Formats: sequence, structure tokens, C-alpha cells
Amino acid sequence: MSASREKKLRQDPTPGADPKTFKELEQAKAEKRSNLLYSVLGVLFLVEVVACLFWKSILISRSATAVTIDGEKYTAAEVSFYYKNVYHSFLQNNSYFISYLGLDTGSSLKGQTVNATAASMLGVEEGSSWHDYMMDNTIKQMTMIQNGLKAAKEAGYEYPAGVEAQYKDSMQSLKDTAVGSGTTVKKYLQQNLGSTMTEKVYGQELLRTLQYQAYANAYSDELTYSDQEIQDAYNADPKTYDRASWEYVVVSGAAESTTDADGNTVQPTDEETAAAKEAAKETADKILAAYKSGTSLESAAGSYEKATYYDTRDASYYDGVIGNWLFDDARQSGDTDVLEVNDDYYVAVFHDRYLEESNTVSVRHILVMPEAGTKTSDEEGYDEEQEQLKAAAHTKAEEILAEWKAGDATEDSFIDLVTKDSEDGTKYTGGLISDISVDSSLVDSFKDWALDSSRKPGDTDVVDSTYGSHVMYFVGTGLPVWKAAVVNTLRSDDVDEWTNSLVEGADVSQSDFGMKFVG
Repeated sequence: MSASREKKLRQDPTPGADPKTFKELEQAKAEKRSNLLYSVLGVLFLVEVVACLFWKSILISRSATAVTIDGEKYTAAEVSFYYKNVYHSFLQNNSYFISYLGLDTGSSLKGQTVNATAASMLGVEEGSSWHDYMMDNTIKQMTMIQNGLKAAKEAGYEYPAGVEAQYKDSMQSLKDTAVGSGTTVKKYLQQNLGSTMTEKVYGQELLRTLQYQAYANAYSDELTYSDQEIQDAYNADPKTYDRASWEYVVVSGAAESTTDADGNTVQPTDEETAAAKEAAKETADKILAAYKSGTSLESAAGSYEKATYYDTRDASYYDGVIGNWLFDDARQSGDTDVLEVNDDYYVAVFHDRYLEESNTVSVRHILVMPEAGTKTSDEEGYDEEQEQLKAAAHTKAEEILAEWKAGDATEDSFIDLVTKDSEDGTKYTGGLISDISVDSSLVDSFKDWALDSSRKPGDTDVVDSTYGSHVMYFVGTGLPVWKAAVVNTLRSDDVDEWTNSLVEGADVSQSDFGMKFVG
């Protein structure tokens, strides 16, 4: 199952103790490609207002051909739909890096150029236009969807009922959002997607996008790999799939700022900075010496204010000081070292490098969310009201489970209830969440239930989480965690190759006049 279908339940990654500063950014730089083509529908409904383009004739601008792909013509409004989708998907997928990329989200892209960091990460020329970058990827996405839908038709693919359900819900949500904003759908779309946008065009392209995503997911799910292919892929890059167990102490070497007589912050001098780092190194050396003499690493760290102890059993590889030390092929159990990472020093004790052999699992669920309360968090009785609302959601979940048990009590009948009752985005794919493992970033109560060793196919229950109450259905076990990771990599690579094939060789032309109304 793709990550996009699981997002609702996924938590934001908890900042771990492992030093992963700029890890994701560095990985993105290494790839030197954007993921725009593979995040097809990042934002269904835009919330901020962008500048409308006012032209003498809206009718002309709406009907003017802006792009032609393999003989199929697209109006400015249709291109604008994808342009805004690409742009907002980019903001979503790179939210942590936007400041480093030098992108001003409050200004027109046409006047902004790509800085060195963005150029390196995206594989484009420094100083090139952000607008051109987004437009290039817009056309790629349009081409991909157009040819993907042709492939689906040729394959006789039948779109699942979830596509139509999601389309109807999305259009209704659009109407509700417009009403909530005190305006009409027409005006809301024009405010957010440009003066050429209409409800008809929006709905048309939304449906095409959802259909493509369904077919792409089906294409991915049907890809299978032999044990030998999995093993060969692992052997080619074992660091990516191995885990490491280690203890470590982080000794902060950052010099502290001070405050002058007027209350102003005074940054440390170069001398103070150097002295703080030297002191940290001395502390780290003392902690390591104490450990080697027989003191536990945790106890050794407890003697120093700026030292913090961690015990990590499932570290993953990354290209950095710590990652390269942990996953050095020469590393042996019991190895120790003091490692410098920016201003800090790490006292490291290596224990093991291994493969996670526990099996992944798959579940289906129906999410019942508590209704909105009438009290704010600072009002008396807020906590009591919230507990009542949570209890009501739990009761409703129990009633849904009872309804299922009173019927056919099959997986198919559970899916029917998912479509009818769930308030989670996975309702359009039968509430399915697959490849759940020990390190999945799901809410704890949900994950704990799914990974319970006593779980059997067909098991059901109601589990409460921070999102509400979940009616759970256990589907079954899957591959070991490391094998599932390898398969996901192989699938991702093959899907990338397939999507690229949809784009390659396309005959694309742009109309200067029509393109005036885009962006």
C-alpha cells in the first residue's frame, strides 16, 4: 500500500536521538530528482488566496488552448489545475526544506530563481525560474496521467467503487469549504486556482487524477518478485535494509549565550565557542574511559550535566558520521569511539548489526471520530465534554462492530461498512493499511493491536486512539520487515520506470497566448 493511502493514521516522526540533521535533505540531493510525478494529488482544496488574473475576456481565456500533448488539447484552466496541484504537492513534500530552497511562497514564482541548494537537490540549473520548473513538472504530470489513463483503458481496467466515492466526497467538500468561506464554488475556485477555473473543469480533472492514481496503485500492487530477486537486491545494498543496535551519549559542545545589563542576548565569542567544544571532548573522553573501566555507559553519563544517554535498538543507515561508523563492514560488537558531530561529541558503543525478521501485518479499520465540542480548551467543563464525545465515538464504533458480527461477518462485508461509516482517508481503499511493522509511525494503540503476536486473520476489536475509535479487522501477516522493505524499493523503482515511460517521447507543444493565463 502506498504511503499516501496510510497518511491519515501516520504520526509526525518523533525527533529521535539519532543525529539525522539534514538527512532527508541530503538524500533528496543525492537522488537529484523531484517526487512531483509521484504525488499526484497533494492538495484537493486550497485554503490560501492567490492573486486572480483579470483579462478582458474570461471566455476567451477559458477556452484558449494552452498545451497540446500527443494531439490532446488542454485549456488554460485545465493546465492551471495541474500547475497548482504540482506546486502545492511540492510544498507539502518539501515543507521542512522550503527555507533552504529559497522559495518565497508569498510571491509569484515567475520572478523567483532557483538557488544553489535547490539546484543541487532538484537537478536543475542554478538561476533558472521556479515557474519554469513547476511548469515542466506540470506538463510531465499531465502527460503521465493522460497516457496512464490510456494504458488503463487498453488493459480493460475497471476502476474500484472507491474512486467515484472519493470524487463525490471531494466535490461535496469543495462546496462545503466554499460555503464556509462565505462565497460560491465558482468564486472560491477562481480565487484559489485563477480566473479561468470552473467547477466543471475542476471536477473533470479531479476525476481523471483519481482514476490515474487508482490504476497506478493497482499496477504497483500487482508487481511481484521472487526470493532470489529479493536476495539479490538486498546483497546489492545491505546497509539500506540492515539495522544496528547501539548505546551512546551525546555531550553538548555548544557555547551558551549570555545577557548584557540591558537584557540583550550576547552571542558567544569564537574563543568561548572553541572552549565549550574542547570541554565537551574532554567530558566525552572521560565517559568513555569510565565505561571501559566497568561503569555502565548510562551511569557514566549521569555524572555530567551536558551529557545525555540513549539506547537505540533499531538504527538505520544514513550517509553521515554516525551512520557510516555504525554500518562500517569492519564494525564488531563491543567497538567504542568518540565521534564528532557538528558541535557535539558522541560516546558510541556498538552492539549488533542485524536484519529485522519479524513479519509485517495488514489490517483494515473503520475510524469513528468524536464530534466537535461546544467548549474551548480554556472553558470550564471542556475536559468533561471531550471525554463524553470520545465515549460516544467508542459506543458508535462498538455498534458498527456489532452490526458486522450480525451480518455475514466476512472481510467483504467489513469493507462495505468501511465505505459507509469510516471517516478516514483509507475508506476509499477498504480501510486497508498494509506492511505494518515495529517501526511504522502509527499511533501506538493502533500499532500495538495490529502487531500483537496472538492476532489471527479475522480478529476484530475496537481500539481508541488520539484520532477517535477504530473498528479493527486483522487481515494477516506478510513478509519479514527487511524483505518487505526490499520489495517496496523494487516496486518503487519499477513504478518510477513505468511512469517515466508514460512521459518519454510525448509530443508536447505550448501556446504562448494560452499560457498567459496559467500560473
